[in-house]
Order: sequence, then structure tokens, then C-alpha cells
Amino acid sequence: MDTKKLAELLESVKEGSCEVDEAVRRLKHLPAEHLEFACLDHQRQLRTGFPEVVYGENKSAARIGEIMERLLTRGGVAMATRVSPEKAAEVTIRLGGLVFHQEARMLVGNPRPEGAGRGLILVISAGTSDVPVAEEAAITVASLGHRVERLYDVGVAGLHRLLAGRELISRATVLVVVAGMEGALPSVVGGLVDKPVIAVPTSIGYGTGFGGIAALLGMLNSCAPGVGVVNIDNGFGAGCLAAAIDRA
Repeated sequence: MDTKKLAELLESVKEGSCEVDEAVRRLKHLPAEHLEFACLDHQRQLRTGFPEVVYGENKSAARIGEIMERLLTRGGVAMATRVSPEKAAEVTIRLGGLVFHQEARMLVGNPRPEGAGRGLILVISAGTSDVPVAEEAAITVASLGHRVERLYDVGVAGLHRLLAGRELISRATVLVVVAGMEGALPSVVGGLVDKPVIAVPTSIGYGTGFGGIAALLGMLNSCAPGVGVVNIDNGFGAGCLAAAIDRA
């Protein structure tokens, strides 16, 4: 939709010949912005509640920077995941206003102010080696405008550490539980709460952990009701799911 057509649509709403809901429906499905190497879905926020997000793992700093610049000009939250410190340094020199969250490996600009959700999202990690994935979930949640708190290094090898956080756990609306090794922690948490638990398996563990497959299968076989599972190391996906539940 070009400027002329957008102006015509807004004018029709002003005159009353087009209902507001109909105008929103049309705007949700505007064509994407085509770059030489990417197709940016600027209307994703309208359709799904989540913005277009850059997956930076195999992209150059130049391409990450160009996409982020286009996203920032639209005024909404701009996020890039799996960004190395070297790439982040190049991008932040080019673009002001971006913050690099090193442990989460995320670049964020225009984060939403807190208040998008109805409660508290609690991110729990089994061990300190799981924290990078947990931070990806936590920064995603915070960038989308939801209140987040953290409870880290409380795995089942020392169950008293988890139980010491029971008061915080009880206040959570949604819980994101991140664990590698055998992936037991989400089942334990699921047995303590009456809220949704999002389990995130990580690739942390020794040889028979098979890069997170053991944790994934353990979580999928959880005997605790109310536990859902995302993909291995997918803190971003868990954060988005938690935000969706918290705003429902």
C-alpha cells in the first residue's frame, strides 16, 4: 500500500464510509518491504502481536544493520537474535539507540514500555550454563513490554535452591523453565504451580545428552500436567509464547 492509497483508506474511515475494523483488516495484510536479500513483514505486529525479528546467526553485520534500520524507522520494537559481539559492535556503530545484550546475544531497539501483560513472567534456569538461553527468553519478554524476573541456577541437583524461591514462583503468571542435561527441572516446577510452564531444553550436557535431545525427550515425557515444550535452545520462542499467554 503506497502513501496515496493509505491516505484514501484513512480518509474513508474519517468520512465513515469504511469501518475501523475493516481498515485494520486491510492494514494487516499490506505487502512486505522487499530488499535485495530479504522480505520484511512490517505488518506482522498487527496480525500476530509479534514484530518482525532478525535471526542473525548466518547474516553479515551489514545485512543485520540494514534490516534493523528499516525496522527502527517504523517506530516499533526491533530485535535481532543470535548476534555475535563482533557483529553487534559493527551494527551499533552504524545505528544509534540499539542495546546489545551480550549474554542473550540480542540487539534491541525501541523496546516497549512495561505494561503489555497482566502479570509476571518468571524465567528459571537449571544451571549457569543454561543462562544464555534463559536470557534470550527474558530479554525477549522484556522487549515486548512484559514484566520479567529471573531465578537462576536452581537445578534438581540442589532442590533446596528452587524451594527457596517458592514465594517468587507463586507470584508468576507464566513460567519459562530452561534446563539441559536430563531436563528434569520443568517437571519439578510443573508439580509445584497451577500456571502454564514452558519448558526449554538446552544443548548443555555430556555425550549421551546428544546436544539437547535427551533433555527434549525428558520434557516431552513429563508427568507434570500443564508443561509445554519448545525446541532446543529456543529461548526466543519460549519468550514469545510466554508473552502471548501473559497478554491473553
